[in-house]
Amino acid sequence: MLGTIFIIISNVFGLYPAQIIREAFDVADAQLSGKPITNPSFLAAYFQGLSFAKVILLFSAIVVFLALMKGLFTFFMRQTIIIMSRLIEFDLKNEIYNHYQQLDATFYKENNTGDVMNRISEDVSKVRMYLGPGIMYTINLVTLFALVIPVMFSINAKLTIYSLTPLPILSVIIYWVSNLINKQSERVQAKLSDITTISQETYSGIRILKSYIKENYFISKLNKENEAYREHSMNLVKTNSFFFPVMMLLIGLSTIFTIYIGGNEYIAGNVTKGNILEFVIYINMLTWPVTAIGWVTSIVQRAAASQTRINEFLSTQPKIVNPTDAPLDIKGDISFKNVSFTYPESGITALKGISFDIKKGETLAIVGRTGSGKSSIINLLLRNYDVERGELLIDGKNIQKLNLNQLREDTGLVPQEVFLFSDTIENNIAFGYKNNLPDSSIIEKAARDAAIYDSIMEFDKGFKTRVGERGVTLSGGQKQRVSIARAIIKSPKILIFDDCLSAVDTETEDIILTSLEHIMKDKTSIIVSHRVSSVKNADQILVLEKGEIIERGTHQFLMDTKGIYYETYQQQLLEDEIGNKE
Repeated sequence: MLGTIFIIISNVFGLYPAQIIREAFDVADAQLSGKPITNPSFLAAYFQGLSFAKVILLFSAIVVFLALMKGLFTFFMRQTIIIMSRLIEFDLKNEIYNHYQQLDATFYKENNTGDVMNRISEDVSKVRMYLGPGIMYTINLVTLFALVIPVMFSINAKLTIYSLTPLPILSVIIYWVSNLINKQSERVQAKLSDITTISQETYSGIRILKSYIKENYFISKLNKENEAYREHSMNLVKTNSFFFPVMMLLIGLSTIFTIYIGGNEYIAGNVTKGNILEFVIYINMLTWPVTAIGWVTSIVQRAAASQTRINEFLSTQPKIVNPTDAPLDIKGDISFKNVSFTYPESGITALKGISFDIKKGETLAIVGRTGSGKSSIINLLLRNYDVERGELLIDGKNIQKLNLNQLREDTGLVPQEVFLFSDTIENNIAFGYKNNLPDSSIIEKAARDAAIYDSIMEFDKGFKTRVGERGVTLSGGQKQRVSIARAIIKSPKILIFDDCLSAVDTETEDIILTSLEHIMKDKTSIIVSHRVSSVKNADQILVLEKGEIIERGTHQFLMDTKGIYYETYQQQLLEDEIGNKE
């Protein structure tokens, strides 16, 4: 409302300079020609007796004052409406980002990262353009037309109609060209995105690219995308080259019509010379608002589409919700009772009637081939998904009734696919700490327990070493051990190692497991691995096959049984011996 008031006041101050200039022109013309002004206004009658220099000076002072007032209220108008749109953009981005945090793993598997990012960047920006410039220019157009058109018709209807004739045509052309430019711009941006993606993949996988001698292939691939980008860019340039001359032509026609018809009306005695100049100013005042009609219409269409896309995401409800904020003191007893689970996004059945118990302080190991359901058990324990059938109990309580945030806070996860932030090693380890940034001694202790301390100290900057994007400067084993340090630094009640030792050699694996023995003491630990050497000291070992438990027991018991576990152990032992000989 306040912004609308400022728009009206600004346009009122913008309306009067044209009339003041008309008065000044007529007074000056009368003084130069020696003819009196017909039906002079109060201002013209007052200035008519003054010298020519004083007339010009006083009229100029009035015009400057009105221009300053218009500028002041235009500033207030933009401060009110544009800042309002920026604040809405700020709130909307926060709302979307916060909503993203609430959504579960299924959502991120069903939607790609680029689409998710576009909602919070491109779509929000398009909505802001409507709420800010779109609304501002629309109100400005309506206000200006309401003020200027009646004044023009009151002076001369014929001159008004002729001078305004090209403007609707201009608006229609701008609307059509704006849509065409938007479509072409989207194609250009899409190709630019493809080029960026290829470049990023090339730089990220440069070692693989060189090892397979694929430099020429990627060069030709990028050249092809660049050629398509050039073609789309040239089409956009051609459209702009057509658009701006046509726009200037139509604006020029309005001025030509005003001067030509105005001249005829002056000869006929219907208007003064000052009226012609006044009309030229009015036409220039109306040109931008009229040209903005097509632009605003295009903004409204894009904003409507973007808001629909945003609403689709905001209306998405998480399938996994925190049922309570009640404090939770986890001891570490875990029970799976006849648990079955099917991934909702793919329909693949991962677990079939799984049942087992883990007591506080015990270590459970889960082994099996790829796709046997090992990681599915971890996903259920972290409640990334809910159990389809059966029941999962933590300390005798259904996991779906527990404080989810507290459960995850008291669980330390070392995932198979390590994700490190583009930050220092120190901050990557400290990321797992429950409170604020811990003391350096706490970080160093976690690094020692994860058998990564010596490797870190070999770097020139030690713990201050930046690991690069996704930890690219570290080896696979180093990244795994940094991830382990991040998990154990918060002293969790439940420790989960999801095949995290696959990237280290057997010797390093033994060092890490030995270091973790005192960390895992009195903690419920779950080790998921396909390597038997990682799990042989566990209190209980589960062997999974196609989502079912086919063997269970201690290492010695399973070796004596001489089943799948025994065969796997013998095979891996042979592979290690061959590897050592080589």
